[in-house]
Amino acid sequence: MTDLTLYRNIALYRNIGIFAHVDAGKTTTTERILNLTGKTHKIGEVHDGEATTDFMDQERERGITIQSAATTCFWKDHRLNIIDTPGHVDFTIEVYRSLKVLDGGIGVFCGSGGVEPQSETNWRYANESEVARIIFVNKLDRMGADFYRVVKQVEDVLGANPLVMTLPIGIEDEFVGVVDLLTRKAWIWDDSGDPHKYHIEDVPADMTDKVEEFREKLIETAVEQDDDLMEAYLEGEEPSIEDVKRCIRKGTINLDFFPTYCGSAFKNKGIQLVLDAVVDYLPNPTEVKPQPEVDLEGNETGEYAIVDPDRPLRALAFKIMDDRFGALTFTRIYSGRLKKGDTVLNTYTGKTERIGRIVEMHANERKELDSAQAGDIIALVGLKNTQTGHTLADPNNPATLEPMVFPDPVISIAIKPKDKGSTEKLGVALNKMMQEDPSFRVETDEDSGETIIKGMGELHLDIKVDILRRTHGVDVEMGKPQVAYRETITKRVEDSYTHKKQTGGSGQFAKIDYVIEPGEPNSGFQFESTVTGGNVPREFWPAVEKGFAVSMQEGPLAGFPLLDVKVTLVDGGFHPVDSSAIAYEIAAKGAYRQSVPKAGPQLLEPIMKVDVFTPEDHVGDVIGDLNRRRGMIQGQESGPTGVRVKAECPLSEMFGYIGDLRTMTSGRGQFSMEFSHYAPCPANVAEEVIKETKARKEAG
Repeated sequence: MTDLTLYRNIALYRNIGIFAHVDAGKTTTTERILNLTGKTHKIGEVHDGEATTDFMDQERERGITIQSAATTCFWKDHRLNIIDTPGHVDFTIEVYRSLKVLDGGIGVFCGSGGVEPQSETNWRYANESEVARIIFVNKLDRMGADFYRVVKQVEDVLGANPLVMTLPIGIEDEFVGVVDLLTRKAWIWDDSGDPHKYHIEDVPADMTDKVEEFREKLIETAVEQDDDLMEAYLEGEEPSIEDVKRCIRKGTINLDFFPTYCGSAFKNKGIQLVLDAVVDYLPNPTEVKPQPEVDLEGNETGEYAIVDPDRPLRALAFKIMDDRFGALTFTRIYSGRLKKGDTVLNTYTGKTERIGRIVEMHANERKELDSAQAGDIIALVGLKNTQTGHTLADPNNPATLEPMVFPDPVISIAIKPKDKGSTEKLGVALNKMMQEDPSFRVETDEDSGETIIKGMGELHLDIKVDILRRTHGVDVEMGKPQVAYRETITKRVEDSYTHKKQTGGSGQFAKIDYVIEPGEPNSGFQFESTVTGGNVPREFWPAVEKGFAVSMQEGPLAGFPLLDVKVTLVDGGFHPVDSSAIAYEIAAKGAYRQSVPKAGPQLLEPIMKVDVFTPEDHVGDVIGDLNRRRGMIQGQESGPTGVRVKAECPLSEMFGYIGDLRTMTSGRGQFSMEFSHYAPCPANVAEEVIKETKARKEAG
C-alpha cells in the first residue's frame, strides 16, 4: 500500500465528539447517527433505557451518559470515529479528555432550553482545545422550541458566530422538515419516524423571503474566506455551491464560524444533513494543529506529532475503562502505526508495554484488528501500567505528548464496607475506579484508618458508590460529605529560626532569616531566596524550600492545606561541619510552625458557580433559598420555559440541594454547579469547621 493511499485514507477520517448540556438529546443524536450509518438496526431510545452508547446500568437508570463511549461508523465513504461525552457538570472531566483527542465536534443544543450552563462550560473547553464544531439545534418538535432564539443565544451567550445552514419548516407539533439553504431545497419527512422516509421539494412559498435573506448572509460570510470569490461576489457574480462549500470548510476549521443545523433527533428529522456537514466541513486529522511534543520534564521540545503513518509512534491513552472483557485503554494514535505484538514505551512510567489485542469499539461490542495507524481511535486490551494521559511512543524514538491536567476534588466522603470481609475487594475496586477516572481520588485517613473518596460533586460520588455496589459487589456505608477547605495567611511576618543539635556524634546546625507573606490569589506556594554572601550556601536553598513546601500540606487552624503563601529566605547562618540539607529542611519546618500562626491564618472554603433553572412562579423561593445558603446572586435570565438564576454559593451549603430544589419547584427545577474559587470563610462558620475537624481527629 503506498503512502498516497494511506493519506487518502486519513483524509476520509473524521474524529468527532458530540457534546451538550445534560438532556439536550446528545445520546439520542448519537443513536440516530449510528442507525443512519447502518451500525444499529433497532433504534434505541434513551428514555426507554436502551441507548447503545449508554451501556452501564447507572446510565440507563439515570438517563444520563456518564462515560464517553467511542464508536466507529461510516458515511459516504468516510470513517467517523464518534465519542459520546457526558453533559453533566460532575463529569466535565470526561468531556475535557475526549476533546483532547478530537479533531471536530457537534454541539447539540435543545430547541427550547437553548444555551444551558453546561453547554457554556463545554463550549469554553472546546474553544481552549481549538476544536472545530458544527451546531445542531435539536428538539424542534418540543413545546416552546424556537430555532432563531437559540441562534441568537449562541451569539450572545457563547460569543460565537453561528452560520445558519438550514431553516426549520414548521415548529413544535407542526415541525416537518428543514430547508437546505445552499441548494434551496426542502427536506420533508413523514410521520413514520423512519429517517429514510423523506422527499425533497421546493421551498414552501411562505418561506422564500426568509430563505433568501439567510442564504445571502450565508454566502456573504462564506466568501470572506477567499478574496477573489469575494470580489467576484461583490460585482454580482454568484459563486458555485462547490466554491461556497470550500469556503465554509476553511472558515469552520479556522473557528471563524460554526455551521448551524436544526432538526429533531427523536423524530428522526434533519440528521442526514448533519452527517453531510461532518464530512463536508469538519477537519480530517491532517488538517488540525498537530499536538506539541514535550520532554520528560514537561518542557515543549518544538517538535510536533504530525499525523503520518510513517513517522515514529505517538499515541495518547485518553480513557481507561473496565468492562466485562477486561481493562480497555482507549487510545488516539497521532503518528506512526501500531501492530499486535509491538513493544511500546510508556514515557510517563519509563516502562515498556507489549500490545496484546487491538480492538475497534462499537459502544459495548468490539471488532478485533491486527493493526492501527495515525488518525485512528482504538482500544487496547490488557495494558498493565498505562493510565489516562500517558503517552505510548516508539521505544527507539521516545517523546511525550502534552499531558492532561485534572482539577483537584472539592468534596470527600468517608466509606467503609458493610461486610468486614469485603475490605480487600473494596481496595481492588477503588484502585480500578481511580485508573478510569483521574478526577476521583482515594485516600486513607492515617488517624482514623477510614477510606476517604474524593470527587467533583455530590452526584459524582453518589454514582461511584453505586458502581461499587453494582459492578464490584461491595456495599458500603457512607459518612457525611466533607468539604475540601483550605487555609491561607493575611499578614506579613519577618522571623528567624535556628535549628541546633550539637550534643554527641555529628551535629546539626541551620539558621534561617525569612519573610512569610500572603501570595497572589491562585499562586499556590512560592519560594525565593535573596541571600547574598553565602550565609546560607546555595546548595541548601532547595532544602529550605522543601521544608516549607511539605509543611504547607497542613495549615495551623485545622490541618487543611495552606494556599497562596510566599516565603522569601533573606539571610541566615551555617556551620562548616554541622550544616546539611536535612538540617535546613528541619529548620524550615520549625520556622513554619513558629511563624505561620502569627501571620493571621484564615480558613478558605470552596465557592461553586451555581446555575439554577426554575419555572417563573418559583423564582422568588429559589432566590430566597440561595440567599439563606450564603449565595451571592450574579444575575438572572428569563427564557420561554422559565428563568435561569446564576449565583455563587459555598459548597458546604449545597449538600442535598437537588432534593430541596425539586420540592420548591414541584419537581421542575434543575441545577448544575462547578467549582469557581476559594474565598475566606465567615468567622462563625470557620469556628464551627475548626471545632468539628479537631473533634473528628480526636475521635479518630
